[in-house]
Amino acid sequence: MASPTLRSLARALRLSHATVSAALSGSGRVKPATVKRVQEAAAAAGYRTNPLASAVMSEMRRSCNSTFRGVLAALDIAEKDRPISSVRYHADIVRGAADRAAELGFKLETFVVGGDALPVHRLEMILKTRGIRGVVLLPAWYEPDVSYLDWSRLAGVYADYAIERPALHSVYPDHYRAMMMALQHLRTLGYQRPGLFMTPHQDERIQYRWQAAYLAFQANANGIHDVVPTLKIAGLDSGEFTRWFRQHSPDVVLGHRTEAIEWMEAAGASVPGTHGFVCLNVLMKHRPCAGMDLQPHLVGSLALEQLVAQLHRNEFGLPAVPSATTIAPRWSDGPTVRQVATRSQSESIAEGASADPAAFRTPALKDTLPCTG
Repeated sequence: MASPTLRSLARALRLSHATVSAALSGSGRVKPATVKRVQEAAAAAGYRTNPLASAVMSEMRRSCNSTFRGVLAALDIAEKDRPISSVRYHADIVRGAADRAAELGFKLETFVVGGDALPVHRLEMILKTRGIRGVVLLPAWYEPDVSYLDWSRLAGVYADYAIERPALHSVYPDHYRAMMMALQHLRTLGYQRPGLFMTPHQDERIQYRWQAAYLAFQANANGIHDVVPTLKIAGLDSGEFTRWFRQHSPDVVLGHRTEAIEWMEAAGASVPGTHGFVCLNVLMKHRPCAGMDLQPHLVGSLALEQLVAQLHRNEFGLPAVPSATTIAPRWSDGPTVRQVATRSQSESIAEGASADPAAFRTPALKDTLPCTG
């Protein structure tokens, strides 16, 4: 049996196609009694509206662009304390989402809401007026709350970790895997005393995945000696970092802030000569270095793809069981790490191997840093 359409409903009710369409869209131009009759007939026939059709027609009327197929929203929450580095991260997510939207025949528009930006009530009106029914919510620095939107008519995907107000499907980088991948690569290079530094909020907002992976790897991996405690301080500066660096003597440092390379060198280290450095998010680097590419472009692309799939399936409202999709990171080579000697290599050299010991040796921190007594 063929699925009911607007035209078949119109014929059965002896109404015009335009009247049936207006009645189902709630435009207000049709008498309430007629609206009720149309809605009851549509429900009895099992008619389901096309979630993209209203957006298409709304945008075509607005722009007179006959090639347009749909409009979706990227929603960014204005936050005063958000680090400036997140601007590049958000831009990559939006580019990925916009590129995928264009491939699927849609248009993505970004709306910044809250603070001095777009008021919440204005955003709700814009979404309804434009027929926008799909939203990609960009990462928030603090726990986001977008429960003020009418989610009964919207489908949404959050491009970050779990969101509770409201609970939506999410797509985000696999930070735990990123740390594991970085540490495994460093171990193959010969580093034996990795050290991790960050601000507490950087780990808290991703449910402590950075430190969890760091501790788990060192507890279970061969070739890692004398676990270096994580440096986690909200107001991290060169003084705090240098004290930690001198006290615990890591041979390679992992963190988000590349100014730590200068702090290491000011303390007497040579990068990568005596010590290594890895940036945990290469979008945050301010100088060439090795690090992890969290692939935000791919995060945006897949989030958009999942959003469109929801629209095609008429899945509006909050999901009964929110899903989480993780994106694998990639190692990005750089000039701040090098191949160094493992203990077995050093033993082979000591036994008379032909290699030059100086080419492989990673000196202990006490051998490289001046005394500050």
